[in-house]
Amino acid sequence: MSALIRFRFNGAEIAAQPGQTVAAALLAAGVRTLGRNPVDGRPTGMFCAMGICQECVVVIDGRRVEACRVVARAGIDVRAG
Repeated sequence: MSALIRFRFNGAEIAAQPGQTVAAALLAAGVRTLGRNPVDGRPTGMFCAMGICQECVVVIDGRRVEACRVVARAGIDVRAG
């Protein structure tokens, strides 16, 4: 088993397996809400897990991306979308 990598989500440290997506690592850490719907404010999170629905959009190092399509890297800064 490889050593875990670590990144931050809204300031909290999250551990991830090498090769794991940001969305999968957040889900494994118990994080279910990744952002808020801009229309009604309801929570958004991982839904389709393949980058089609846009429900898991987060901001990683200043860029809006789908968390399910980005492999976690050590030291990245992830913010709720």
